[in-house]
Amino acid sequence: MTETWSPDSAEQRERIDVYLGRNGLSALGPRIVPLTGDASDRRYYRVLTSQGTPFVLALHAAAFDANTLPFANVARLFERMPVPIPRILGHADDLGVLALEDLGDVTLQAHLGAATSSQHSALYAQAVTLISTLQKRGAELESPEYLPYRVAFDVEKLTWEMEFFTKHFIEAYRGVVVSPGIREPLREEFRLIIEELAAEPRVLCHRDYHSRNLMYHDDRLYIIDFQDARMGPDTYDLVSLLRDSYVDLPEETVSELIAHFLALKGGGEPEEAFRERFDLMALQRNLKALGTFGYQTTARRNPVYIQYIPRTLRYVRDNLERHPRFARLRDVLAAHVEEFR
Repeated sequence: MTETWSPDSAEQRERIDVYLGRNGLSALGPRIVPLTGDASDRRYYRVLTSQGTPFVLALHAAAFDANTLPFANVARLFERMPVPIPRILGHADDLGVLALEDLGDVTLQAHLGAATSSQHSALYAQAVTLISTLQKRGAELESPEYLPYRVAFDVEKLTWEMEFFTKHFIEAYRGVVVSPGIREPLREEFRLIIEELAAEPRVLCHRDYHSRNLMYHDDRLYIIDFQDARMGPDTYDLVSLLRDSYVDLPEETVSELIAHFLALKGGGEPEEAFRERFDLMALQRNLKALGTFGYQTTARRNPVYIQYIPRTLRYVRDNLERHPRFARLRDVLAAHVEEFR
């Protein structure tokens, strides 16, 4: 096989070689190009040949059963809506390899630097409309056949995420020992947030709906990285998009997009009440993101996420300052996170 690549390991190279051989592609002199991955243990490679359209191989950490693979299960659900996602082109369960349609390299985050103001607005309106489709069609297609309807942002999950923030951002990343006198009030404040969020009516959520999981391809957005979809508050995906750790959006734009979402949603909820719920969800979501960035930096030795910590801290600080109900939480957090003082 003719190659131009640098695989992460000989084991991954062997799996790709076997997959290409089984599918009669070895004789076409394929070039294998490593792609930037996400925060998971999957690895991605683009396959280019002298004949045919490029495609992407997603290498999972272990063998899987395509009939029960979360990505494939959620893909079947999303295809019924339909919303734009990459097509699954093939798989080799024993190799842990999934072949996907190649959507190129331009995420929404990357495209924004080249977009005009009108293009920027149109893309975000499109992204918000896709959230509305996920929620409305998700309610209509609800079935235990699909994994997202069996899991939710319940008390247990939200509690785990808040503890994840404490462990991996405050303690591991900032190197702070959280004393019992701080830990217990912190847990109590987190409990109040968790119980309120867990009690909200649930809709279908992508679970990680931000500018790096939306691909710009053929003049429209495609949704990727949706294997962790689950049920949760109707604010969850909107928060992920508009309080995105990777992109700054002007507050005027945020307000316009929230108004667009409420118009699509219908139901007559006052915008002020929705904004209260939006900010509560944003506080939880951004704290969890800080935990993820701390974990990636300290446990995975992946420093790429450090650059996104200041923006995320700012989101949290703004919410803590905006709402009097968070005064005690701000005081408790400020004992160990100087940006909140």
